[in-house]
Amino acid sequence: MAAKQPPPLMKKHSQTDLVSRLKTRKILGVGGEDDDGEVHRSKISQVLGNEIKFTVREPLGLRVWQFVSAVLFSGIAIMALAFPEQLYDAVFDGAQVTSKTPIRLYGGALLSISLIMWNALYTAEKVIIRWTLLTEACYFGVQFLVVTATLAETGLMSLGILLLLVSRLLFVAISIYYYYQVGRRPKKA
Repeated sequence: MAAKQPPPLMKKHSQTDLVSRLKTRKILGVGGEDDDGEVHRSKISQVLGNEIKFTVREPLGLRVWQFVSAVLFSGIAIMALAFPEQLYDAVFDGAQVTSKTPIRLYGGALLSISLIMWNALYTAEKVIIRWTLLTEACYFGVQFLVVTATLAETGLMSLGILLLLVSRLLFVAISIYYYYQVGRRPKKA
């Protein structure tokens, strides 16, 4: 009895076989909607996630505030480094400078912070933006406390000092506002 020969094996072309492709995609878990309603085209995009999720929805005026802060920090730093007596005189109205070194050290510290501010202006990372805003708020808050303590010790009062104190409170408020706005979670549509 002659054995019947099985038909020759035909190779399946999964690229053209629609059912096979759908089964493969279902096993991999791609092609369908995920919990967020997104349809992933590949397992790689599903694992790595969608880049749009990580972009920061910037509050109105954030970049302007970052630019103003960077210019402000840079300007005061350069003035403290180059013209320490004039800076001291502008704030404390005619009080005598005993040493230029602390004012120049202050300028160097401000210049370092201004470099951070300039770099934060060009980033889209939420964490870096928030840290720089928090740094600003802390700096302005500490400066407000130090100037207030100096006023209590010396008893000097001038229009320059009052403007400095009011501006520092305003800057603290603006920095904290943007800090919380950048940290807010976006509303789901």
